[in-house]
Formats: sequence, structure tokens, C-alpha cells
Amino acid sequence: MSVLFLHKSEKKFRPEHARRINILIGLFMLATLSGCETLHYYGQAVSGQMEILTRRKSIDRLLSAPETPQTLKTRLRLVLDIREFAKKNLHLPVGNHYLSYIDLKRPYAVWNVFAAPEFSLEPKTWYYPVIGRTAYRGYFSIQTAVRYAEGLKKNHFDVYVAGIAAYSTLGWFDDPVLNTVIHRPDTGLTALIFHELAHQVLYVDNDTAFNESFATAVEQEGLRRWMHAAHNQPAYQDYLVQRRKREQFIQLITRFRSRLETLYSQALLPDDKRPLKRDIFNQLRLEYAQLKKTWQGYTGYDYWFKAPLNNAKLISVSTYYDYLPAFKKILEQSDGDLEQFYGRCKKLAELSKSERNRRLKNYSN
Repeated sequence: MSVLFLHKSEKKFRPEHARRINILIGLFMLATLSGCETLHYYGQAVSGQMEILTRRKSIDRLLSAPETPQTLKTRLRLVLDIREFAKKNLHLPVGNHYLSYIDLKRPYAVWNVFAAPEFSLEPKTWYYPVIGRTAYRGYFSIQTAVRYAEGLKKNHFDVYVAGIAAYSTLGWFDDPVLNTVIHRPDTGLTALIFHELAHQVLYVDNDTAFNESFATAVEQEGLRRWMHAAHNQPAYQDYLVQRRKREQFIQLITRFRSRLETLYSQALLPDDKRPLKRDIFNQLRLEYAQLKKTWQGYTGYDYWFKAPLNNAKLISVSTYYDYLPAFKKILEQSDGDLEQFYGRCKKLAELSKSERNRRLKNYSN
């Protein structure tokens, strides 16, 4: 098999990586017993991850190579500085993550498919060996993601396909830096690395909102400390202005999500709910236009509103921020001690999902 050939010939793999690749191959072989769609999904997942593993290049080697563009070298040196700060100041398990780089020759690393029933904001979830359930399904090809989403749509799901610039393998492999993020502004690149490393600290099966809200809390606190250490208050203030716009966008989405939940809970026939649902989404567009007038010409979320709005699209926003206020409160109660904060969050992770969510909602109030 070509996958086995690549695994044996690639000199960069450490022994634990070889074992994990064998597990990936095993999952792919098991998928052949589970139907064509499952086989195709795991096939593209294995080949997509293998592409990244086999094509990545050492940052040290790129920095010493005369043919590496100076602009790329500057960004890669910044990545090494971010790693060091994450390790020493944020107590994040950097391991060998972000010591390599790959140009995927595409704008996103993966495309995630989000889905929800026509009259519900409860996301459809998918089960994966090793990582458990998530509220999205990832593809390394936009065409494949769209094709899968179209199939869900035929089964009366609201669907949304979102390009994702980076992802974490949760410690299974050493995550590289990708071309999809390397040329972001300093604050954006730093925040993303802190976010993905936070997943190495804590990841809970079947709780996307918990995982992403936790990582976002670490990302925001980490960036605050990074910018303070760099004595770069002007850049941090610019970041806070943009973050405030993001928070206002999320508050708008959250408010309309509540309106939709109220509608969906009513004992109405589907034909009666559909026009009311459409009216709520139309009103959301109108209120976004009003909010945008206060942003002095900023149009950063126009792309999001350009495509049709539906339940799945709202879910794609909420999963990253549902419990962010709760995690910020826990950090505050930990006196800003990140190690204590991580410990308290790990204890929450040990609870049942219902009890964990109940406590997080109490923190948010």
C-alpha cells in the first residue's frame, strides 16, 4: 500500500508517530466494513493527514536555507518566539508542535460541515474513534465537504460549510504551521497558536462548546500577556477594538438564537414555522446592518451574511463562545494563575456533561 510505503520511507517520523499512523491505517481498513460513505470519509482523512506529515519542513532548516524568502523567515522566527512564550509563561504543552512548516497550496487546512435539524439549534454530531463526538465533520477538500453537505440538506438538515485555517491533532502528531495562517497579523497568528495548544491541555469527548470556549479563554488571556510582555500596547488596543466588534457580533447572534429557540419550542405545524423562521433571519440581517453603522466602515462580517442564514450557521459561531464568560470567571477566581485555572477546568471535565454545563451556566450568571 502507498500509505505504508510513505510511513516506512519518511525519515522524520518518530516511533510513536509510526504507531499512530498504523492506527490510522487500521481505522481506514475497518471503515471498509462500515459502508461506502464511511470508507470514503476515513480515506480522505488519512490521505489528508499523511500529506501534511510527509510534506512538512523543519523550521530550523527553512531558516538556514538561503532560498527561503526573508518574509517567511521573519514569520517563522515569530512562531518560535510564540512557542517559547507559550511554554514558559502560559504553561502550555508545546512539545514538538509548530517546529515545522508546510505550504498546502490552498486557502484553508480543512472545511468543516455543520448541520442542525430544520427546527432545532441542537447540532448534529459525528463520532470518531480516538477523539469521540464533535459537532462538525471535517474534510480536506471543499468539493467533498459540499457534496456531503448537499446529502444532509436532502435529509432536511440546515447545513453550513466553513473553511478552517488550522486544527489540532490533539497530541497524536506534531502540528505544523500552515501557509493558511503564517501571514496573519501578529496578534492573529499568536492567538491561533495559543488556541490550538490549549486543546493539548484539555479536550472532552462530545462537548465541542466546552472545548472551544476553554481554548478561546486561553487564547485571549495568552494574547493579553504576550502583548504586555512585548510592551506593545497600541497593537493590543487595536486587537481589543476588533475583539469588541467580534463580541458584538456574537451577542447579536446569541440574541437571535434565543428568538429561534422560542419559535421552535412552539406547537406549530412546520408550514407555519417556516415563514416565521425566515422572518427572524431577515430581521437578523437588518439588525446587523444597524450594528455595522457603529463600526466606522468596518465590514469584516459581511462575508458571513452574504450567504444564506440557517441554524447550522448560527451553531458554527456559538460553539466557540457559549461558555467563554464562565471560563473567564474561573480564571478570575484562580487569581490569574493559569496552572490553577487548568486544574479547575480539568475537574469540570470529569463531571457529566449535564452537570458540567449547569455549573458553567452558573459561572456565567
